[in-house]
Parts: sequence; C-alpha cells; structure tokens
Amino acid sequence: MFAASGVDAPVREIADRAGVGVGTLYRHFPERSDLVKAVLEREIDACADAGPALSAKHAPGEALVLWLGRYTELLGAKRGLASALHSSEPTLEALRPYFYERMSPTLEALLDAAAANSEVRDDVTTADLLSAVAKLCMPVPGEGPENSRRMVALLVDGLRRT
Repeated sequence: MFAASGVDAPVREIADRAGVGVGTLYRHFPERSDLVKAVLEREIDACADAGPALSAKHAPGEALVLWLGRYTELLGAKRGLASALHSSEPTLEALRPYFYERMSPTLEALLDAAAANSEVRDDVTTADLLSAVAKLCMPVPGEGPENSRRMVALLVDGLRRT
C-alpha cells in the first residue's frame, strides 16, 4: 500500500490488503507511525542487507551500481520515506538514525571496494551519495519513477573514473 499510495494510505485499505481487520492492525500498530516505522525498517534492512550479497556475486563497481539501483527503488517505492525520515513524530524520529546506521556501512563498503578497484572516484563520501540519490528520487510533478532511475544513472556515470 505504501508503494501505491504513500505512507498516508488509508488504514482500512492497508488492513484490507493485509487480509486483517482494522482492530487487528491497531492491536499490532497502535499509531500509524508505528506501522510506518515497522514497514520502513524492514525495507531499510532489506536494502542494507543486499550490499554484502551483491559484493559476493559481482565486481566492486557493478555491485555498487546494482545496490544504488536497489536504494533508488526503495526511495521510489516508499513514497513518503523522506518525510518520515525528517518527521518530528516521536516514533519516527528514531527512523533517521536507524536509516543511517544501517545504510552507511553498506554503502561505505561498496564505495570503498569500487574506489580501491579504480572503478569510481575516491573523493565521494557515503553521506554525499546517500543524500544525492535521495534528492534525485524526490517526486517531480508529471514524472514517474523512471525519472529517478535516469537521474541516478547520470550520477553513477559521474562517479566513474575516466
């Protein structure tokens, strides 16, 4: 539901899609922010955990590009992730440090390996790249997720050593 309607999707639709009653949903997630946090943490974990798996199967530069694609999809599919990460809602405030604690080491390992292999520039920081991709994935009126993928592809081209 979050992918289709964003994090503000109606609770009834979320419950219907999950095949549970609204009461069951509220028993597990008393506040909407509890549900948002749980879903986003799961997605953040899956993206972060993909890094080592990609590194094991691909050359460093390719693993980095594939992971950045995964990160781009996360940002595009979970509309409202950026606002949730910057929310002052007490439950969601913990999401921002959680995001960086999980994503930074993964990206740092991928970026360092690709730089050590002379496949990408060595002057780009993890924070720069997380931020740049997030900004490129901000919704643009009249544009779909393909726009974000194109913009991130341009960024990736700029990372490569020439």
